[in-house]
Amino acid sequence: MSHQLVMWVLFNVIVAVMLYIDLAVGQKKSHAVGMREAALWSLVWVAVSLLFGVGIYFFLSPEKAMQFLTGYLIEKSLSVDNMFVFIMIFSYFSVAPEHQPRVLKWGILGALVMRFILIFIGAALIQRFHWVLYVFGGFLLYTAYQMAFGGEKEFKPEENPLFRRVKKWLPMTGLRGDRFFARVNGALHATPLFLAVLVVEFSDLVFALDSIPAIFSITQDTFLVYTSNVFAILGLRALYFLVSGLVQLFAYLKFGVALILAFVGVKMLASHYVHISTGLSLGVVVGVLILSITASVYWPPRKAAPVI
Repeated sequence: MSHQLVMWVLFNVIVAVMLYIDLAVGQKKSHAVGMREAALWSLVWVAVSLLFGVGIYFFLSPEKAMQFLTGYLIEKSLSVDNMFVFIMIFSYFSVAPEHQPRVLKWGILGALVMRFILIFIGAALIQRFHWVLYVFGGFLLYTAYQMAFGGEKEFKPEENPLFRRVKKWLPMTGLRGDRFFARVNGALHATPLFLAVLVVEFSDLVFALDSIPAIFSITQDTFLVYTSNVFAILGLRALYFLVSGLVQLFAYLKFGVALILAFVGVKMLASHYVHISTGLSLGVVVGVLILSITASVYWPPRKAAPVI
């Protein structure tokens, strides 16, 4: 058995075991993921990814280990944009915190299948569907404005254009807890959570069409391309809940996240004309988050005085 085949087997075993622990055991009941749980899983996924890179170093070669690490960091930094799209999606569909893990669980499982297909088919589809980035960019700018100035809004199916359009070919109903489908008068109907999963899947497809070519520029080894993609995606779920928890904890972080959404939206809209490097994007995201948290700690907003 070749060393690369051994690493393929090891990779699949690790992913299967980690997914079972994280998704099957840890998510038996719908619950809002707290910051402590999100931080722990974020550290776990990073540690597992780095340990796998050590395995590549010894079983394959130091060069391949370096390519894996470079690809992982690129995919991780690029996937940060995807994380903020999740915020947009959950805000758009008013998905409650306790139902978000279930949506992301199925969204990420679907993403793993899509990444496998796209990577092994190759980059033939890469140059297509680029226009979708402009649609997402516009949505992000709108969501950034709503997050900063729009306040909390309840999802109302009868007022939602996407809901009404899908309803023309798929029977739809309102939110029914954490269920994707529900029976209404004996007929099976889809809920807004099912729509949220579809949009999560679609968003990953859009980002995959941009991120996969980035790592192909580092290596053409499909093993390294796929494994670095998978580890970056699996860690993204925990990172999302960590960031969303921080938003609730620090007063100004909501405006920081809105600014990041606007930045990502502008980057998408200008992608055809201006290249913004991965390092610059990551620096903007980290810088804005640090400034928002610092401002929340040292200059917290004054509480309104009670009316007597």
